[in-house]
Amino acid sequence: MRVLFQEELIGRVRDVCLADDGLDAALMYGSFAAGEADEHSDIEFWLFFTTRRRAGIDPRSWCADIAPISYGLLNEFGSYVAFFPGLVRGEFHFATVDDIAGVTEWPARGAAVERMLVVDRSGALAPVLRGLPERYVPPADGPEVIAKYCDPFANWLVLAHHLAARGEDLRAWDALGHAQRHLLWMARLAEESTAHWLTPSRGAELELSADTVAGLRAATSAASPQELTGALRAALELGRRLWSAIATRYGRSAPTSLFAELDAALEHRTLHQGRAGMG
Repeated sequence: MRVLFQEELIGRVRDVCLADDGLDAALMYGSFAAGEADEHSDIEFWLFFTTRRRAGIDPRSWCADIAPISYGLLNEFGSYVAFFPGLVRGEFHFATVDDIAGVTEWPARGAAVERMLVVDRSGALAPVLRGLPERYVPPADGPEVIAKYCDPFANWLVLAHHLAARGEDLRAWDALGHAQRHLLWMARLAEESTAHWLTPSRGAELELSADTVAGLRAATSAASPQELTGALRAALELGRRLWSAIATRYGRSAPTSLFAELDAALEHRTLHQGRAGMG
């Protein structure tokens, strides 16, 4: 079996961690820890240093001891992202031992503890990880999911319709993206496929039905008037089906009047765009 370059990097991360006396604990998370990785996967770590050691660390230099990096940056979550050869992304959270307690607030660990632990010199990290569920189970067993996941879909979809009608194609495209994310959650609820709930697009092609995947693909578009209209209509069609399946489960009903009005508006726009194209 071919060894992935990322696996070589992971081995090097372990070596660097073991050689750093100021590192109290470290864990690997993500697809490699979960056993779901491929050649396109990132490597992802939390590093818990002593306070004194953390104060003296330059993240770029620390990561460069693993392998040459072409660029490094702090992402919007405050973690350091290093780009290794082959465009491999490495995500590193440079933290202190005081941050180990915050791990208790994670929704789940996502992998077996033994696959996650890299270093645990004081023994503080392992019990915290074992106290977490391995997989996140969403609160998807009551009618409140309609308000949490279906209602936002309707809100974003109608907003996208108005923005597209106004000619704000890029803003409509952005709003459609929010509707699409809620469509993914709705699809997972309707098909009772919640394994990757926190990132609902992950594994969707394998975990959702072919019809639903086709509907999700159709609900995407470029930011052009005709394609936006087509994507909005596809999103509405799929959303109506998924919402009905979810609502029926809890003795509720989908907002049929709203859907009918939006359907008519999108049909009118499609006809108008067709006549404009012929002219």
